[in-house]
Amino acid sequence: MLVAKLYAYAFLSDFILIYPIYALLFDDAGLSVAETSSLFVIWSVTGMVLEIPSGAWADAVSRRLLLCLGPLLAGLGYALWILYPSYWVFALGFVLWGAQGALVSGAYEALAYEELERRGEKDRYVVVMGRATSIGLVGSAAAIGLAVPVFAGGGYLAVGAASVVVCVLCAATALTLPEHRTRGGDADDGRYWATLRAGIEEARGDRGVLHAVLLLAFVTAIWGALEEYVPFLAAESGVAKTAVPAVILLVWVGATAGGLLSGLAARLTSRRYALMLALAAPAMAVGALIGHPAGFVLIAVAFGAFQLAGVVADARLQERITGEARATVTSVAGLGENLVTVAVYGTYGALSPYLSHGTTFALLLLPYVLIALLTARRGPARPASLLDQ
Repeated sequence: MLVAKLYAYAFLSDFILIYPIYALLFDDAGLSVAETSSLFVIWSVTGMVLEIPSGAWADAVSRRLLLCLGPLLAGLGYALWILYPSYWVFALGFVLWGAQGALVSGAYEALAYEELERRGEKDRYVVVMGRATSIGLVGSAAAIGLAVPVFAGGGYLAVGAASVVVCVLCAATALTLPEHRTRGGDADDGRYWATLRAGIEEARGDRGVLHAVLLLAFVTAIWGALEEYVPFLAAESGVAKTAVPAVILLVWVGATAGGLLSGLAARLTSRRYALMLALAAPAMAVGALIGHPAGFVLIAVAFGAFQLAGVVADARLQERITGEARATVTSVAGLGENLVTVAVYGTYGALSPYLSHGTTFALLLLPYVLIALLTARRGPARPASLLDQ
């Protein structure tokens, strides 16, 4: 039942009907493009500021508690958006949404790993998390499909109400998750700060953990950020506007398949893991550069490989963490992922006036070549990670 509950939580976390239409809500409320962009900045900054402190809170108090509070905060934000649509209310909603992401990040992985470890099933972690990631993508796709008729029938109120209900169900699911830990319900300041220091010190001081943190951050963030620009690349490649959703769906299918295949990659040696990255990057670059809709088949395959690589990198990180501040260390990786994502966004924006979308995609895939080279140096018989020396 633990695994089934983790899957249910992953699905409900992304089955939010307001996701596909909130940009329309902002537009109808009279927001400019600059104001909408500023909301995304508020969202990102909130997540980065709270990422590590919330991880320490999860370690010091209760991971299950944070997994419950996160969806409730997001649901409150969505309700405020619908009831009081205005710039500052939208900003508050993004703060709450950013807090939700920070609370869940780290806590979810730490709870899953330690509960599986307690059952003597920690080797299943990579498979479970791979499938959970894929189930989350299915939840997103289902939300997009259902949002259209719900919005047509009941407008923003119906979509907002459905999103709030799903958040409540997600929080309720979190309360059913097991958590066999000795932490008390209330953590004093001393425990919190000790946990925070211990997590940061392990992430920084243990070279194996540090390299695993960096691997996870870079492998996950680069392709995740590029995914946001797929519609622009599709338009540049001659895909009709009406067919862009089909291209996005194809990419999602590739990413979903990668998550489902994670079990096959759990024991990849360093060189084979590196080879997968080394093949996926040029495949995606070629798909982006050929300027033809057929190129998105290569991009979908590459996204699947990167998704798989990210799940395996997360599993390697969890295996290397030895202290009690597991959620804190995982949150350090989450912060790193956010920073790399912002860097990719900034670089893409800086290059966009001068280069085509296909060329920009290809250039931003170059770090995967360096990652592959560093990973391959560890030797053919060792598990995939960056150099431990």
